[in-house]
Amino acid sequence: MTGRTTVAEAVGTALVGCGVDTVVGVVGSGNFAVTNAMVAAGARFVAARHEGGAATIADAHARMSGRPTALTLHQGCGLTNALTGITEAAKSRTPLVVLAAEATSPRSNFAVDQAALATAVGAVPMRVTSAAGALDQVAVAVGTAVHGRRTVLLNLPLDVQAAELALPAGPLEVPAPPPVVPAAAEVDRLVAALRSARRPVFVAGRGARGPGARAALDALADRCGALLATSAVARGLFRSSPWSLDVSGGFASPLAAELVGGADLVVGWGCALNMWTMRHGRLIAEGAVVAQVDDDPSAIGAHRDVAVGVIGDVRRTAEAAAAALGDDVAPGYRSPELRTAIAARVRWRDVPFTPSGGPDRIDPRTLTIALDDLLPAERVVAVDSGNFMGWPSVFLDVPDEFGFCFTQAFQSVGLGLATGIGAALARPDRLPVAALGDGGALMGASELETVVRLGLPMVVVVYDDAAYGAEVHHFGPDGHPLDTVRFPETDFAALARGHGFTAVTVRALRDLAGVAEWVAGWAGGTATTPLLVDAKVAADEPSWWLAEAFRGH
Repeated sequence: MTGRTTVAEAVGTALVGCGVDTVVGVVGSGNFAVTNAMVAAGARFVAARHEGGAATIADAHARMSGRPTALTLHQGCGLTNALTGITEAAKSRTPLVVLAAEATSPRSNFAVDQAALATAVGAVPMRVTSAAGALDQVAVAVGTAVHGRRTVLLNLPLDVQAAELALPAGPLEVPAPPPVVPAAAEVDRLVAALRSARRPVFVAGRGARGPGARAALDALADRCGALLATSAVARGLFRSSPWSLDVSGGFASPLAAELVGGADLVVGWGCALNMWTMRHGRLIAEGAVVAQVDDDPSAIGAHRDVAVGVIGDVRRTAEAAAAALGDDVAPGYRSPELRTAIAARVRWRDVPFTPSGGPDRIDPRTLTIALDDLLPAERVVAVDSGNFMGWPSVFLDVPDEFGFCFTQAFQSVGLGLATGIGAALARPDRLPVAALGDGGALMGASELETVVRLGLPMVVVVYDDAAYGAEVHHFGPDGHPLDTVRFPETDFAALARGHGFTAVTVRALRDLAGVAEWVAGWAGGTATTPLLVDAKVAADEPSWWLAEAFRGH
């Protein structure tokens, strides 16, 4: 297409031409034209009710779809409202383009240093400074987001938006760096470590979720007898393997922690091996060799010393290591007895427990195991932050690495519902399940309307302990007053019905009959509203991972 148009319209059209097919936001005067241009060019627009929700919806969509997503914001307050969600995306290296109008007059009430805000939270600030360079800047922004795995803030000044420019004759070329191929000497050091290991464990992270990576890691692990684990954000990657330990770190089951902690070689594949994944180093045995593979040189050794560092793409490095091993096959950590033990005891639901609670409060483990059995296996689970979060994170099984959306790099309460919406939009083939605490549910309640308006067949589970449970269990044992973190019980079921949900209140297993009825209707195509489960959970003991979380503060 040729001709002339405004910078705002050209930028919107160019973003879609660069592969951005979904844009989320709240539209105001400053981003009205550019957002409409994206829609006219074929992008799907998703209106959120608050910019904070919009940011996390966009973040989750990008994570679960594997495609760049745009967030569109009004100048000034639109950006500041979205800042927590942008921070989460930036810390998680989500390929997100934040398109924000920008007031350039210092006398404007909307004027803030938007580039400084982006820098402060770890996003990459960019700006369209003129009509002449506008389209080049768009291509660079998308390239940085996609290939650099960065959250980019592309500022669009109000005084530039109305300027005219000529449309290009064809789509823009998005700059792409060459693939990161590991050096032969580094692969040789990794292979030497694999040959020497008797109890190797692979821990795969976000960088192992790319095309072909799972198959390459499986093939290499089969050669050297490695057990397979993931960080939380890559949960489900090895779901079908009999050698999968599920998640390493704070969410690890007792058997998984024992086996990771017994390894003589731990290899992180696109995984930071940070304090969460390695329990502050306690999952690394004395004398164990630590290796790390990552295509970002700055990631190698960032969280702990490594004996072997390989700068390379996960799939290419695993394939190169397998080729170097040749026909050598070693049993490594694997044995028939261990395979049987993993099948019987690696899941948290297989660990015996004594239910807590009483006649009006259900144990959160009992609740979540029952939901795991009731809800369809093809699901995508999103989890908010709080004392409750361990239960849905490990008791709800997921089918693969695109079945668990974990926006916890910033540990902000209140992102869970928006995370579930973004995941639902990215994976319409699966039942979306959003697990929230009562505090996070109230923080993000404005997006209940978004769920209904979009017609999403979502299950929202609120683990209601009428408190900020993390603080209750952290400070309560020392005798501190807890009035500031305890609240009256909230009728979340009534709140949800007011927005158009079907809702059930659960205090005992028998109350889940309403969930079973909704699931049957969903499977039969007759459930036309989303479901909220208002679970009144026992609050007399902390979740097992809580001490681990506070250890990191």
